[in-house]
Amino acid sequence: MSERQLPDDLSIETLAIRAAELRTGEMTHSEPLFLTSSFVYENAAQAAARFAGDEPGNVYSRFTNPTVSIFEQRLAAMEGGERCVAFASGMAAITSTFLALLKPGDHIVSSRGVFGTTNVVYEKYLKKFGIETTLVDLTDLDAWRAAVRPETRFLYLETPSNPLAEVGDIRALAELAHAHDAQLIVDNCFCSPALQQPLALGADLVIHSATKYLDGQGRCLGGAVVGPKTTLDDIYGFLRSTGATMSAFNAWVFIKGLETLSLRMKAHSDNAQALADWLVQRPGIARVHYAGLKDHPQHALAKQQQSGFGGVLSIEVEDSAGARDRQAAWRFIDATRLVSITANLGDVKTTITHPATTTHGRVSAEEKQRSGITENLIRIAVGLEGLADLKADMARGITALGHLVR
Repeated sequence: MSERQLPDDLSIETLAIRAAELRTGEMTHSEPLFLTSSFVYENAAQAAARFAGDEPGNVYSRFTNPTVSIFEQRLAAMEGGERCVAFASGMAAITSTFLALLKPGDHIVSSRGVFGTTNVVYEKYLKKFGIETTLVDLTDLDAWRAAVRPETRFLYLETPSNPLAEVGDIRALAELAHAHDAQLIVDNCFCSPALQQPLALGADLVIHSATKYLDGQGRCLGGAVVGPKTTLDDIYGFLRSTGATMSAFNAWVFIKGLETLSLRMKAHSDNAQALADWLVQRPGIARVHYAGLKDHPQHALAKQQQSGFGGVLSIEVEDSAGARDRQAAWRFIDATRLVSITANLGDVKTTITHPATTTHGRVSAEEKQRSGITENLIRIAVGLEGLADLKADMARGITALGHLVR
């Protein structure tokens, strides 16, 4: 097998297609899929050298598989990182990063607006090992500063946030972290490297749920961490021993997804922007949360650190009697006929969900209130269907609230 040496300074669109190309003896044009659990050796000495790490090469697919390696190298190239380690899911990537790099007594400062299960990891599992977390509002830099302690090791955020589309200042938070000998970790799920590159803004690690936009069609689960080699070596060692491994087949699907990522993210952003602009003017829509709207509090920051606003927006609904509650949200959701009622996102198919009872269902009522996860909030991950069809489906939801839609 051989890997070609590519020219320097290639665009992200080219890297998504050409980085880490691997040619087998069969000279296949498409990336090969290695469905094998183990690998054989020429002799016992070579086996010993591979297991000891004295000789490069494949050992066991729990931690060395050529297809997974292609995905890792390609994503690292797109994010501008030295190394990537792939995992079985986004949550496996998050949890493994924490457990690989933290010890009892360490402290995390995290934004509230993260995927709900991350909060469960903080409260139910990390705390059990003596690792504490302080939650702060994503956009309040003073709150971040006040929360940092001598034992703080990570500042952690997701930007844009899930599901309110708030935007964190990556560069400012990186400077804060480094001033206190801590690291900044950015979950780049909503933007992907096609729209945002946190490492270039000063972040130390980038985390992905590959399940979302990197796949793009809702087929496979996967996660990844990208960053400097020294840090990723520690995370890789944790993966090798604990086994939250990405399958070769899933890696192959993600490789194919990366090839169209830039095109899809532009189309997602265009559709979401147009739908957000339309929803703002409709009755029954009390508020639209989307950084592409000019009155969004972080609109200017989003323009500065992102090349697009992404495909996820959320709305707060109100029925014709003025009720802003769960029943109103559920009536809106249940009236749709085109979009998919599911908590996943990043799909070419538009999805709709009620965060308070799905993605953030296990978060305490008090924390949901602090985080703005209200009962009338609906998240819409805008896909690539025709815009007129999406507007018509949203109109069905508005009609179900008792409003007349024009």
